[in-house]
Amino acid sequence: GTDVAQALKQAKQGSKKQLTNAWRDVLPIGIPNRLAEKWLQQQLLAFPSNVLSSSPMAETKDNDLAHLGRSIETWSVLPNNTEGYAKAEVTAGGVNTRELNSQTLESKCCEGLFFIGEVVDVTGWLGGYNFQWAWSSAMVCARALEANQETAKIST
Repeated sequence: GTDVAQALKQAKQGSKKQLTNAWRDVLPIGIPNRLAEKWLQQQLLAFPSNVLSSSPMAETKDNDLAHLGRSIETWSVLPNNTEGYAKAEVTAGGVNTRELNSQTLESKCCEGLFFIGEVVDVTGWLGGYNFQWAWSSAMVCARALEANQETAKIST
């Protein structure tokens, strides 16, 4: 929901910071600083003569800021490999369970949006528990979706 290009243009007003220093302040909450910095470094390589990283924000062209904003908003991660089941572990962090209906795993703030598996902030011991949570949460969600479809058929 953040218009990063607009936020960059606003941050530019009267700023003496360089883009690389102002970048973290502009991005949506939740993006880790190291990821934001690495992403920006990769983007700056595409600009000729490294102008963006060495100039103060106030001297940066609006078109360049708009390009950066569009780039981050359309960026996607494409994994190219895994380390397999031998290295699979549960991760910490994710969607807070308090934000979900415990019976369906539907978001409390966005009807029709469900979260399952490791995207939910559930942790456990190593040894396959993350797989069990992924499969169990998928089953809970599937049953809720099936029930919703049956209710929709009855009510129409």
